[in-house]
Amino acid sequence: MLYGRAAEVSALEEVIARARDGRGGAVVLWGEAGAGKTALLDAAIGQGDEARMPEEAHAPDEARMPGPVRDRGAMRVLRATGIEPESDLAFAALHQVLRPVTGSLGALPEPQRDAVRAALGLSADRSGDRYLLGAGVLSLLAEAAAPDGLVCVVDDFQWVDRASADALLFAARRLETERVAMLFAVRGDAPVKGVPLTVDVRGLPEQAAAEMLGSRHGVPPGVARELTALTHANPLALDEIAARLTPAQRAGREPLPDPLPGGARLFGDQVAALSAPARLLALVAAVEADLDLVLRAADRLSAERTEGPGQHTADEVAGRSAGDRDGRVALAELEESGLAELRGARVHFRHPLVRSAVHEAAGSADVRRVHAVLAELTGGDRRAWHLAGAALGQDERVAAELVAAAERARDRGGYGTAATALARAAELTPAPYACAVRLKDAAVAAWLGGRPGQAESLLADARDQAGADAGLALEIAQLRGRFELNSGNAAEAVRILAAGDSLDMLADAVEAASYVGDTAAVVELGQRAAAHPEGFLRDAVAGIGLTLNGDAAGPGLLRRALARAGELTDAAEYLWAAAAAGQLGEPDLANDMADRAGRVARVSGMTGQLPVVLEFVATADRLAGRLASSQAVSEEGLELAREAGYTNTVAAHLANLAVLAALRGEEESCERQAREALAIAVPHRVGLRVGVAAYAPALLDLCLGRYAAAHDRFTAIAGAGPGAGHPIVVWRTAPDRVEAAVGTGDEEGAWTALEVYERGAAHAATPESRALLARCRGLAASSDDSLREALELHTNPFEAARTALLLGERLRRAQRPGEARAQLRTAWETFERAGARPWARRARSELRAAGESGQPSPSSALDALTPQELRIAGLVADGLSSKQIAAQLFLSPRTVEYHLYKTYPKLGIGSRTELARLVVPPNR
Repeated sequence: MLYGRAAEVSALEEVIARARDGRGGAVVLWGEAGAGKTALLDAAIGQGDEARMPEEAHAPDEARMPGPVRDRGAMRVLRATGIEPESDLAFAALHQVLRPVTGSLGALPEPQRDAVRAALGLSADRSGDRYLLGAGVLSLLAEAAAPDGLVCVVDDFQWVDRASADALLFAARRLETERVAMLFAVRGDAPVKGVPLTVDVRGLPEQAAAEMLGSRHGVPPGVARELTALTHANPLALDEIAARLTPAQRAGREPLPDPLPGGARLFGDQVAALSAPARLLALVAAVEADLDLVLRAADRLSAERTEGPGQHTADEVAGRSAGDRDGRVALAELEESGLAELRGARVHFRHPLVRSAVHEAAGSADVRRVHAVLAELTGGDRRAWHLAGAALGQDERVAAELVAAAERARDRGGYGTAATALARAAELTPAPYACAVRLKDAAVAAWLGGRPGQAESLLADARDQAGADAGLALEIAQLRGRFELNSGNAAEAVRILAAGDSLDMLADAVEAASYVGDTAAVVELGQRAAAHPEGFLRDAVAGIGLTLNGDAAGPGLLRRALARAGELTDAAEYLWAAAAAGQLGEPDLANDMADRAGRVARVSGMTGQLPVVLEFVATADRLAGRLASSQAVSEEGLELAREAGYTNTVAAHLANLAVLAALRGEEESCERQAREALAIAVPHRVGLRVGVAAYAPALLDLCLGRYAAAHDRFTAIAGAGPGAGHPIVVWRTAPDRVEAAVGTGDEEGAWTALEVYERGAAHAATPESRALLARCRGLAASSDDSLREALELHTNPFEAARTALLLGERLRRAQRPGEARAQLRTAWETFERAGARPWARRARSELRAAGESGQPSPSSALDALTPQELRIAGLVADGLSSKQIAAQLFLSPRTVEYHLYKTYPKLGIGSRTELARLVVPPNR
């Protein structure tokens, strides 16, 4: 029975009830040791027929098969407990959670299925993609939740291995449409990233504490009040201390012990009362939970104590029946003491503080010897970590075993665990150079695991150990620059990366300088890259620098790089192709290359780079007028960037979302997201994102017809220097600046902006780039013919609609309403479909002024879809199955089906075939 926890239980039950109704979510229980978190979890999931009990997780597979469905249906329960000795074993906790449901793996998309199978050791696949793994865990939980829901409980989350924690939390953050509730219990302040709902488990209310003490131990109110004050009402402390009081102390006739035992000391006397064999077995169990290993190791250690070490082989000891009997006698004593129990084939301590008490009672030499024996009896990752536990001082042999364990974890997507193993290997490595290499590798693993702070610390340690080795120092410097570019000061990244001469390092430096907006640095770095042998990357990097410097050879290099676009296979290469096209003034081609980068990144296992790639995909979608798709991509990228700790990428997605809000006329969202982006990008000197964030309110003013305010903002953007603005933003926004200047009657300003755009598009050859240039000329020169020329050239429907609106306005004011109506109607319909409401209202108003009224709204049924629904509908129209869509968007197939289930009635259809007829796929 629980005392005084009605509010906490109610909070957990609400999360479970919402999950049963298809509105899944996660909750974290915080509390000190002994606060009663486990009891709360038990109470929340043990509501009679409402859940299959957690003991199923420890039963044989046959016992876990679904039985007859109850009237209301039984929510399935999966349960795992973080175990301190297994906290360094990659995916140990994930095994506990998913082992009962691996039979459902066949329902997952193939990339997700392969990633989960590899993590669980069911295949030798080496995808190493933590996003695919996290999505696979989400999909498997969703499958296991059918038909009545699932509760996933993870106790002692602070000891869950990092690889498992990352995968479980990825799923926990994406449960909104699943019938899954995830409950995490955490001791102290261990981080549970991205789960906002928490329940703080404090000491019991005084009345509840008194009721518990009176009911269980007959403690009178006065003594109960004293115990409650001394223990801060910690339920475990109250219960254990009360059980140990003498009758006189319980009755209040004698004073309470001073000091009262607390923490591990709650169980110190019980551990000390065990016989020597039982204490030894308890120590082994505190280091290794597997029953067979515990018995074999305890037997061998007992034999050593009586006969001396090295007298028997492991096989001989394991087979001795007498020793086996001794071990089981000791195990029986340990169980009878109430300190531990058997759960399946594992020894489980009554409370984690028992393990702490066992460790405190043992000497460090005894603990090392236990690890040494267990290392002889195990293999793989367990052996590596037991060897590390047995090590006394540096040992290259042990370090090498940990490196191998790290590689195995990394190959399966367990980057956090790999980082821990490599860092420990470095501690054990005697040679400074090898130590530095392992610290560097640990930093990379930590970075890919979404822990930038740890990565930077490890890299600093690697730098200290690298000594005079120039090659290693440059490798470390390149990583420092990349880390700085993603999450720190972009200008500092330029300084670090510019010190290298390799093509890769120069390319990274150009990328960083491009983010800053430092044209002089890009030119200088591009000239240095030109000294390298011909190739795609060299041509792109050198071509950008030379073109910016006015060198006639630059555009030729960029054209040569783009001619190889058909040979590219890597997302990073496609992004360089996009940069080359952008430098040539061809935004349509740049958008196409960015779109290809996104498609490749989703299927290529680009762990750690996907949030960055999505910056460019979202921008490309926006520039192409695919506003709903851009919104969905940026929302996804923002979530992934926050999870990975890529601060500057967070700013990029916020800035893009601000621009999208401007296009929809949402002033509050536009200003808020732009402000949040600037709060990151300005101090980090990320001029590109500063420029985009500043562009959002300027575009908002332009959309709403506030030309003077827009003109002032565009002028400020054009005058901002490196880190506070960006030449690419100045060039891309020049058409908007021309329009704003014309709207305010600033003819000189319009021509100035036109000249900026002409210089940037001097080498452009694509129709869309020439269309935008013609539009700018038409506005600056008040030329209808130039606007008509632009309309003939446009390949981007959204930009064509903007030109049509401008031409239609001119024609109406020139008293040519018939010609104006055709242009204005086209513009209105396009803006309505895109969701660009301010421009749609403007076009509609002009259309009415031109004499057209009563026209039905052009909005289609697709307008009722959310950005994610529209995105999924487009992929369906592309011919993708639910599994393929799930694999591409890191969703579960059931989530995809859920969105389609919501989409069909909105559109008044009932099949994928009908949906495909209504939707223009996003990639066409």
